[in-house]
Order: sequence, then C-alpha cells, then structure tokens
Amino acid sequence: MQRFKLKTDIIFGQNALEALKSVQGKNVVVFTDRFLTDNGTANRIKELLTSCENVSIYSDVVPDPPVETVASGLKFLIENEIDLVVAVGGGSAIDAAKGTVYVARKHTGKYIRLIAVPTTSGTGSEVTEFAVISDRQAGKKIPLVDEEMLPEMAILSCELTASVPPTVTADTGFDVLTHALEAYISKNANEFSDALAEKAVELWAEYIVPAYKNGNDMIAREKMHTASCLAGIAFNEAGLGVNHSIAHALGAHFHIPHGRANAMLLPHVLRYNTELDIKFCVKNANATADKLEGLARRLGYPGNSPDVGVRNMIHKIKEYQRWLNIPTTLGEAGVTIDQYKKAKQHIIESAIADACTATNPRVVDAKGIEEILDKIDIFI
Repeated sequence: MQRFKLKTDIIFGQNALEALKSVQGKNVVVFTDRFLTDNGTANRIKELLTSCENVSIYSDVVPDPPVETVASGLKFLIENEIDLVVAVGGGSAIDAAKGTVYVARKHTGKYIRLIAVPTTSGTGSEVTEFAVISDRQAGKKIPLVDEEMLPEMAILSCELTASVPPTVTADTGFDVLTHALEAYISKNANEFSDALAEKAVELWAEYIVPAYKNGNDMIAREKMHTASCLAGIAFNEAGLGVNHSIAHALGAHFHIPHGRANAMLLPHVLRYNTELDIKFCVKNANATADKLEGLARRLGYPGNSPDVGVRNMIHKIKEYQRWLNIPTTLGEAGVTIDQYKKAKQHIIESAIADACTATNPRVVDAKGIEEILDKIDIFI
C-alpha cells in the first residue's frame, strides 16, 4: 500500500503575496536573514500581515544554518510566545525556520504554525518535510526528516526572485534539476512523483537559461519557481539519492553552495546510477537507464538505445553547465588539493551514512562514492 498526500496549501501566480493579508496570528515572526531585512523584503512581508496582532522580525539566519541558529531561534520563539512563523528566504532561511519550529513544538508542547515564502527557485523546502542543518564542529550536514516540518502554506511569488543574481539563479536552478532527476529514478518513485518530476524537468530545460540571462524575465522566473515547487513535492514523495548525499558532505567541508555541488556531481552520478561505467548492451540495460532514456525522448534528445539516450542527456546537462558557468571540478570551485585529501575519507563516510543514500537506485558503497569523487577532484 502506498500513499500520496499534499498537506501544504500552495498559493501562486499574480499577487500571490496578497494571501498574507488574510493570515491570522497573535504573536508572529518573520523569520529571515540579514540581507532580506536590509533590502526591505522582510518589512514588506511584515506589512502585509495586516490581520496579525504582533509581528516581529528575526533576522539571524545565516547560510547553511548551523545548530546554533536553531538554538537561538528557539530562544526567540519561546521568549516572545510566538504562535506563527513566516519563513522568508532561500533554503537556508526556510530550513532554519522548519528546524526551529520543529524543536520548539517538541520542547514546549505548543503547536506553532509555519508558512514558507521562498525567495529563490531551488530547494523546494516550502513543500517538503526535510530540513538540512549544519553541525560545523563535526563538519557535516544533518538532514532532518519529519512530516511535522511541512509548512501549512507556501506562497510562490516570482517577484521576490527578480533580484536574485545570475550565479545564485544558476546554483539554485541546478538544485531543481537534481531534485527532479533523483526523485525520478529513486527506489521509491511512483506514478505521482514521476509526473511531478517530469514536468519540473521540462520547465527547467525551457526556462533556466532565460531566467539566468535576464532576472527581470518574470515568465521565466515564475516557471522556475513552479519547477522548484514541483520538484520539491516529487522528492518529498520519492526521496533523493547519492548525488545529494555527496553534495551535503562537500558543502559541509568546503562551503560550496548546495546547488553548485549538485551540479558538479550530476553528470557523474547519472553515469554511475545507469551503470555506464559497466559495459552493457541494449538487452541488459538497467531499469534506471531505460527510464531516463524515456525522459530524454520527452525532452527532445533521444537515442536508439538506453545507453545512448542517457549519454545524450548527460551531454545536454554538460551544455547547461557551460551556459550557466557552473564549475565542474573541485579545483574550479576553490578547493585546494590539501583540503580535499584531508577531508576525502570523511566525505565518503558522511555520504554513505546520509539519509538520501537509502533511496539511490543503485546500491552504493565507499568504492562507488570514491569513483564519483574521482570525476571532480581535478585541481589546477
């Protein structure tokens, strides 16, 4: 028996932010970072919460939120008797809010509501039960998974993404593609998650380059926002894979932006999962290759066999990497060879232990992780 459930109320389209005017709460906080506070976004959200009694702004969220952010956020929520958190920002802000609300509920026994307003098109965190929190002392990222972390409402307003710089658009955009593709080939994929993942990939392929080239292209921005949300629902249903497991470890050690780490790894993980590293003929192509070849046909770059279709898809992804100026090696991403050698074994161990590895379509061990890392450990 399987179940597909949508808990989050998704508001999108023109004037989506107006939905905030009908939100009610007694003690409410706009949970965000310093940048969105300084540029006026946080205050704009605050002013839209006209049906709420007391609204404050908490702006201490930092990128790759550590456990210390959750601790300080917890203290703020308790001291101010917060009953509604409106998380505004990218994945870091929303994940930090989700983690903080989750801990606060457990600590106080009080139900604190959560609304998510993403300002980047990438993580899909507004519709998932996942949050990633960093343990900086241990040098690792901790994926938290619990249905209680699903926001009650997600507001998708593409206008909030217009000021996102091209580099961030590219990084977060590749996070969308990785979410969709890993959900599509996950062990737990089903017809519902497949439909969402396929549409997310189609939208991504058409609109990521226009959004990157012109941040004021509101059609492209809106479609990428939609793609991000669809991919988020897909992987919340089906899970992810080893691409994310390794990316979590790389981000924890080298502070490579999460989407960028995913982008660097994606061609090599697809090659690994479809067993292109093992010589096979059409008759014994694995199920993952066969499925991806079907998606390649939908996207307009087919092959006459599963292995050719997958190779064509990988080639196309590499083209997008060039178009979006994505680094393809650790050296290009600013990592030194000494840093890598020191951290390599821990990265492998962390990736193996990561929760995302459990739903990877191909069984992966330390040797497999090392084989994937060998493709990006080029230093100049």
